[in-house]
Amino acid sequence: MTSQVDAKKSPIARFGPLVVIVLVAALGAFALRDYLSFEVLRDNREALIAFRDNYLILTLLGFLLTYVLIVTFSLPGATIATLTGGFLFGTAAGSALNVVAATSGATLIFLAARMGLGEKLKARMEASEGMVSRIKKGLDENQWSMLFFIRLVPAVPFFVANLIPAFLGVPLRRFVISTFLGIIPGSLVYTSVGAGLGEVFARGETPNLGIIFEPHILFPILGLCVLSLLPVLIKAVTGKKDLLK
Repeated sequence: MTSQVDAKKSPIARFGPLVVIVLVAALGAFALRDYLSFEVLRDNREALIAFRDNYLILTLLGFLLTYVLIVTFSLPGATIATLTGGFLFGTAAGSALNVVAATSGATLIFLAARMGLGEKLKARMEASEGMVSRIKKGLDENQWSMLFFIRLVPAVPFFVANLIPAFLGVPLRRFVISTFLGIIPGSLVYTSVGAGLGEVFARGETPNLGIIFEPHILFPILGLCVLSLLPVLIKAVTGKKDLLK
C-alpha cells in the first residue's frame, strides 16, 4: 500500500524537500562559513549575554529555531551552536535544548529523505533476493542496536546517521528515540565545554574541541557503543549468525 501511494506522488512532491535541503546546505556552506564560527561567538559574547538576560524566552526560542535550521540544512556551525547552548544556558539546560533541537532537525532530514528515496529503496530491498535480502533482514533484526551505535560513535557524521535509517525504512518512532538518547553523551561533553567558555574567553584561549577523544571521555562512550552492539553479539554467539552465508 505504501509503495503504491509513493508511486503516485509527483517527482516534485517526492524529491522536493530533499532537493531544497541539499541546495540550502550548499549555499549555507558558502555564505555562512564566516558567521557561524568560534570567533563570531567570542566577539559577540557580551551582546548575547545581555540579550539573554533581557529576553530569556525569546533567546530560548531563537536558539532552538536556529539550531534546528542548522541541523536540518546541514549548515556549518553545529558544533558552535552546541557550545553556544552551554555558554548561554549552562550544562543542564543547554544540553536539554541542544538534544531537542538536534533531534528535531535530524527528524526533518529523515522525513525528507524517506519521502524522496527511502520508501522506494526499502521496497526494492524487500523485493530483492540473495545477499541484499539477507543484509536487509539482518539490519531489521538489529535496528535498535545499529541505530544507537551510529549515534554514539564520534566518527560517524551526523548527516550520514540521519540518511542511512531513512533509506533502510527505519520507523519514525524508532529513529526519534534512538537519536534523542544516542546523542546525549556527546551533547553533554560539548555543552559542558560551552558552559566554561566564559573563562576560556577571559584567558584569551581557544576551547579544546578534541576533548571527546580524550581517554577519560572516549572510553566510556566506546563502552556504550559496545553495549549497544551486545544484542547483535549475543545473537551471533547463540547461532543467529548465518544471515550473510
